[in-house]
Amino acid sequence: MNAALILAGGKGERLIGRDKPKQFVEVGGEPLIAHGLRSFEACAEIARIVVVAEDRWRGLISKCVERNGISKFVRFADAGAARQESVFSGLLAMEDFMRADDLAVVHDAARPAVTERLIRACVAEAARRDGATPVLPVRETIYRSEDGRGVSGLLDRDELFVGQTPEAYKFEKYLAAHREATREELARTRGGSEIAFRFGMDIGLFPGDEANFKITARADLERFERSLERGPEAE
Repeated sequence: MNAALILAGGKGERLIGRDKPKQFVEVGGEPLIAHGLRSFEACAEIARIVVVAEDRWRGLISKCVERNGISKFVRFADAGAARQESVFSGLLAMEDFMRADDLAVVHDAARPAVTERLIRACVAEAARRDGATPVLPVRETIYRSEDGRGVSGLLDRDELFVGQTPEAYKFEKYLAAHREATREELARTRGGSEIAFRFGMDIGLFPGDEANFKITARADLERFERSLERGPEAE
């Protein structure tokens, strides 16, 4: 049995001009989180859904779950101070129903355009490894700088990829990595596969989706609004 872990505990502070975290901003008559939840509900490879969220937003999410018929939702988990602490909290909330090789499919609520196709691809790749993450190629030249003012080194963009979610991991190994990590390691982790790789997990990469962008700034929100207006093939 595979379960989705939806991360909705972020503050969304960069979405200027909004009075709530970005994952709860309404687009197309529903909070952003609802669009992703519907994709996971429709995906046959996902049996249960856990949502990481602060207490004050759980009422909104519960109404959203009921209104959209999200029957796979089983519980909330507490949000942590940092992203990976929230992941750890969510994994602990799943421990009573997950088996060792079940997949925990971790997704950011701020990526509302996730598709069933991408979820299925993630599950298929992770089933062959210890985990998997979707990636996009880097198309711009990347420079390394130690002080942000001058070039300190060069990087080969052919060896660099931009990570997305959903990511999927074999449950027992991924939970063990979080238990072994220090609180400082969890706090400085930026992507779920970072900690998996550091603790020896075999992580596969597979093609991501350009349309599966993260809502970070107002321009991203407007882009998603336009894509809904034009329909599913717009991106």
